[in-house]
Amino acid sequence: MGRLVEGKWQEDDVAVTSGDGRFVRAEASFRDFVTADGSSGFPAEAGRYHLYVSLACPWAHRTMIFRTLLGLDDVISASIVDPLMGPGGWHFSDGPGCIPDTVNNAQFIHEVYLRADPGCSTRATVPVLWDRVRQTIVNNESSEIIRMLNTAFRRFQPDGTPDYYPAELHDEIEAVNERVYRDVNNGVYRCGFASSQHAYEAAFDALFSTLAWLDSRLAEQRYLCGDHITEADWRLFTTLVRFDAVYVGHFKCNLRRISDYSHLHNYLREFYQTPGVTQTCNFQHIKEHYYRSHVSINPSGIVPLGPDLDLDSPHNRGNFPM
Repeated sequence: MGRLVEGKWQEDDVAVTSGDGRFVRAEASFRDFVTADGSSGFPAEAGRYHLYVSLACPWAHRTMIFRTLLGLDDVISASIVDPLMGPGGWHFSDGPGCIPDTVNNAQFIHEVYLRADPGCSTRATVPVLWDRVRQTIVNNESSEIIRMLNTAFRRFQPDGTPDYYPAELHDEIEAVNERVYRDVNNGVYRCGFASSQHAYEAAFDALFSTLAWLDSRLAEQRYLCGDHITEADWRLFTTLVRFDAVYVGHFKCNLRRISDYSHLHNYLREFYQTPGVTQTCNFQHIKEHYYRSHVSINPSGIVPLGPDLDLDSPHNRGNFPM
């Protein structure tokens, strides 16, 4: 995907690995916060902020789901990049499901980064939360963006909108998030981009150990943190919904499919069928991105026609008492 080095775009491998072959994810580089009272210098205001996302990317997908669930579609605008990440990184197009950049008129996401900081050295990733007033990137860390949408923009949300990070569940949510991020969200990438057998097997074992733990947890309760849907559930969802379509084959995560886990698969179907969420799931973008962008993994660029996903059939999660 390349990277910016002192303001200059440089092509390189999509993945960076350590000396022992472990995939190393780069840290997000913009970490400011929108706040309800504006004390951060970024006040929550309707029409001020813009999201740059990819429908293929699980990290960006989180922010689109929260924008929809929290009723913020008319408060925060969005651009959607092309699914193919080629030379120049993420780029804008007029392809199906794409929305060009009408804010900065950029052709590539890295141009948005340079608009914020002309001399920056960073990966040009999505999502990006852009401030129209200060003409800069507020934040490009998905976990922090969804927290802002949930809390800072509370007054713009319709009455009765759930709080996905309730105070009484903070500790439990954080504990679940930590394991799910390490072994599942990032774990599939640690499998797919490992450059040694040992690194791959370690990531593979951790991934499927945690999926088994999650399946057992969901046998006893409806959601990851009890009877309340939280951000922990949505952070897991964006990986689960891609798992059978791309991670099983493309990233060699093939011990089991999510459809092989009774509780996880029913849980996945419940979240997929949540009003508004299905429309954020674009499997054409997802499959085209992974199979065509990662040339080192799939040099032919052939996109498989399957699998036949069963996400619309009824689930049994309503059997848990609320």
